Amino acid sequence: MTHIKSAAWLLAGIAGLSLIPATAYAQAAGGDTPTNAQTTGDDNAIIVTAQRRTENAMSVPISVSVIRPEALHDYQAGGADTLLSLSGRVPSLYVDDTTGRIFPRFYIRGLGNIDFYLGASQPVSIIQDDVVEEHVVLKSNPAFDVGQVEVLKGPQGSLFGRNTTAGIIKFDSAQPSETWAGQGSLSYGRFNSVNADVGVGGPLTQDGRVSFRLSGLYQHRDDWIDNTYTGPTDDGTKTGKNVMGGYDERDVRLQLLFKPTEDLSIRLSGHYRDYDGTATPFYRGSIKVGTDAVPSDFDRGQVANDEAHNNPQSYKTHGVSAKVGYDFGGITLTSITAWEHAAGYSLGDTDGGAAANFGGVAPNYCAAGCGMSQGRLRGLDQWTQEVRLASDDTGRFKWQVGGIYFDSRDHTEFDQRTFFLTSNALGTAPNPKNFVVLHDVNKSWAGFGQASYALTDKLTVTGGVRVTKDTKTTDLLQHPNFVAFNPISATAPGSSYLCGTSFHCRLSDTKPSWDGSLLYRVNPDISVYARVARGFRGPTIQGRSAVFTTAYSTAKSETNTSYEAGFKTAFLDNRVHFNVSGFYYEVKNIQLNGNDSNGNGVLFNANKGKGYGMEAELDAKPTQNLHISAGLSLLHTEIVDKSVFAQVGAAGGVLSETVLNPVVKVGSNYFAQINGNPFPNAPDYNVNVSAQYDFPISDTSKLFVGGDFNMQGKTNFVPYQSVEYRADGNFELGAKVGYAFKSYQVAVFVRNLTNEKNLIDVIDTSNYRAGIYNEPRVFGVTLSGSFR
Repeated sequence: MTHIKSAAWLLAGIAGLSLIPATAYAQAAGGDTPTNAQTTGDDNAIIVTAQRRTENAMSVPISVSVIRPEALHDYQAGGADTLLSLSGRVPSLYVDDTTGRIFPRFYIRGLGNIDFYLGASQPVSIIQDDVVEEHVVLKSNPAFDVGQVEVLKGPQGSLFGRNTTAGIIKFDSAQPSETWAGQGSLSYGRFNSVNADVGVGGPLTQDGRVSFRLSGLYQHRDDWIDNTYTGPTDDGTKTGKNVMGGYDERDVRLQLLFKPTEDLSIRLSGHYRDYDGTATPFYRGSIKVGTDAVPSDFDRGQVANDEAHNNPQSYKTHGVSAKVGYDFGGITLTSITAWEHAAGYSLGDTDGGAAANFGGVAPNYCAAGCGMSQGRLRGLDQWTQEVRLASDDTGRFKWQVGGIYFDSRDHTEFDQRTFFLTSNALGTAPNPKNFVVLHDVNKSWAGFGQASYALTDKLTVTGGVRVTKDTKTTDLLQHPNFVAFNPISATAPGSSYLCGTSFHCRLSDTKPSWDGSLLYRVNPDISVYARVARGFRGPTIQGRSAVFTTAYSTAKSETNTSYEAGFKTAFLDNRVHFNVSGFYYEVKNIQLNGNDSNGNGVLFNANKGKGYGMEAELDAKPTQNLHISAGLSLLHTEIVDKSVFAQVGAAGGVLSETVLNPVVKVGSNYFAQINGNPFPNAPDYNVNVSAQYDFPISDTSKLFVGGDFNMQGKTNFVPYQSVEYRADGNFELGAKVGYAFKSYQVAVFVRNLTNEKNLIDVIDTSNYRAGIYNEPRVFGVTLSGSFR
């Protein structure tokens, strides 16, 4: 109950700031940003900032999906990760992780990166309050007190830049306002799960020229996973009941908005995160040879870990930013300066448990365990500076020009220990700690511009271009066996080791990216559009391979050329929105990732990857009391390169799974030809539906019932195809029933109503056959409210 009280005090403390004179409360009608009604005169219009302007989605020639704050509260009511809970909630969006809450991996239209290296790059960019979050740890910063989430699909090469070959997820927090406004949501559920998401803001001066927004997030869950291992351990790992699976998430953000004149605005923002929890548990032996079915006796509440102290994880991040805007009269100058810092560690039993508990011991096979890995981010500092000039939104011709500088530097420490029979049959005499320290630097410069022109009252053409120079450098600063730093002995054809055996690796590339589109407003209710775009992802270095004294693996730059067309509609006074889009794209030198026999991520390029599909979205309020949202995506992806191979799991010279691709043996390792295979973590379809029906009691109160459903089709988790490492038909169902009075409500909820055991990722090294699964059923009660 201590954690419930902590969350309640957080909720009450921030909400207490709203205890202001009743006259001020009565004036709370305005918003922190232009509301739908203020912008369009219609509360049901969908407003987006996908082109860095506040626009009606009907006028934007981009496929963009919107996730509302109230939907986020539903998904996260049970204390779920605020980012992972977005997976499948809009068409073509998939999110997973293999490292816990500090390493989400995002995929849009099948494009993503399965690498778990702390320095990995992703083709999906995360933008939080106009600041790009590039490092994977920064991408994990939770979303709370959110104004709106937008998912921009396809390359965003002109306005947002490199590493957006798949798209962008854009988080906009609730902003400071000249009038008082606030919201709060407090939930309590199974496993003592607590979720408190709150925010309040208003004027600090009588004239409203200085305002603020204070936001907070608190999440807690008790440990709920048992460690059933009963043998010897090397490090005193605690076993028994309820020793892992819990977490404490504490976040706060303060924004100050200054408007000294009508033309000048300055928004200062600072945020702090303090997280302690459990890294992702790997359920060794939960995947059976010859089937992709989850074993009927599988229990998410049990592991058999013999090391790694039950996967502890702890990270702290903080940052500050300043957004300055000045209106010169028809032209606005915007400057965004930001600094982000992160540090922490994650410790994991990388083999998913003790081998002796899963089939005994074989020659050259691990006895008590195969390995413990620790990744520690000693320190990360990211600086960004962006400057834009933009015309106003009036007239037929609109334009934007600007530039951005990006500088990210970090020190990453790895500790990898391996236990073999040659050391000790019980694994109680491990190899000494093997510390490897890497220094990564990523610098990028870019200049960009975009313009649109209304050729007629109905037809608008838009085009943009960007030139980016991206440079990555990795240095091996510390290694106990420098002389052993050699190229990997058995390499898949096509793998890239551009830096050889050097301790210093530097890759750089300069490329243009661009987009062009046409949008035609058939009438106020229908618009059609067509778009072609090219995105660019810079070269990548996989430094973690140094842990095993092998050379850095690398990947050259990739470019994605995308073609898209669709229509957007808004009927019945904007109460029904229905959008459909179709797309085709080709990625040249697509960056791929697999695992070697050590569990090492290996980077390589394939000549080409291609994908095509369609997306449909419906948001409807057909009656006053019914609201329905639905989405569908169909997707086909394909790797195109007959010479590219990926290493598959094997132990003692024997394959660990049923591989469906042609396989070649090189030394003691096996490699599968992956030409024609789908991309990893690219579901061939996804369906999401949510609905709520209200039963009015009076003019200000009602009962309501709601639910949401998400289902994904066939998904391969690795670059090669196998019977075991895939899923098909995973689904989850959520529901809530409650009572609402004015803008406040109380409800009971359940997440994963049917307690589905969904395989969502795998560890395919050696013969671990370790699976990663979704969260179990969580139920509870939630209280929420808001005022303006």
